[in-house]
Amino acid sequence: MNTYVRPLNGGLITKARVVPTSLQADVTVVMVVYRTGEALEHSIAKVLAEPLVDEFILIDNGSTGEEEAIQDAAAGADRRMRIFRGHGNVGFARGCNMGGEAAHGRILVVLNPDAFLQPGCIAALVEAVDATPAPRLVGARILNVDGAEQRGARRGEVTPVTALISLTRLSQAARGLERFEIHHEHDPEPGQLLAVPTISGACFAITHDDYAGLGGLDEGYFLHVEDVDLCWRMRRSGGRVLFAPMARVVHVGSTSHTSPLKVEFFKGLGLVRYFRKRADNPRRLLLAYALAPLIMLVSVLRPLLRLRRRR
Repeated sequence: MNTYVRPLNGGLITKARVVPTSLQADVTVVMVVYRTGEALEHSIAKVLAEPLVDEFILIDNGSTGEEEAIQDAAAGADRRMRIFRGHGNVGFARGCNMGGEAAHGRILVVLNPDAFLQPGCIAALVEAVDATPAPRLVGARILNVDGAEQRGARRGEVTPVTALISLTRLSQAARGLERFEIHHEHDPEPGQLLAVPTISGACFAITHDDYAGLGGLDEGYFLHVEDVDLCWRMRRSGGRVLFAPMARVVHVGSTSHTSPLKVEFFKGLGLVRYFRKRADNPRRLLLAYALAPLIMLVSVLRPLLRLRRRR
């Protein structure tokens, strides 16, 4: 049965299923939840239907009563699932790190709560991790509901210039700017593992040791860009970032009850932080500071323009 226990972090009281300390899980799925909406139940069901998942840790940053009931019902029916609550909305990066601290698995699979594992996805991620020397980070092929590859599933180098060109979609409107486009979803699907600069945080796999070696996700990011930062740190440490086209996940996206304006605001803040963090000379640091207001402006305007077009 569920009970209240002390977690490994911060002395907070969390609600979690008691599990033997000797548990040796091979694959742990970590899911951070914040008012996800109706997609949550289906996402949880897909995880628990996967026989290769030995442990499922759900970090609840804040849910409605109905969503909590869905989580509790799933945990009550499957002893692999543990739920951590009571810590408030600590952000995605901190939530993932809490899950990593509590996990017993050799391999961690971080999955968005509005993403649905497809058959064979976990097996493909594990195979890719085990086939690559440490340290490594493997991203799944993220699909829209229509089966097309989602924007952001595999990306190039994220810089202030490429970010602005991609955010404004200038690469689609002006000839000669295609080479600055970050997103590569329209490139031919590779038939095998592909080394890329950046993968999506909607679903990725990493060994527990590699995750701990990098210090987990940078908790200075509240929402968005923490995955870009993790990929950069993985490559900087001498590791590889890989795109696994055979590991497929359907990502609904935009299901959260959080305001789109707030989401894009945090994305802008994350980009500004990232560019300042990785600036390794005065020129790049000056560029990061100079473009910060423009990046924030574009980030905030994007949801407003989308709303206007819909109307």
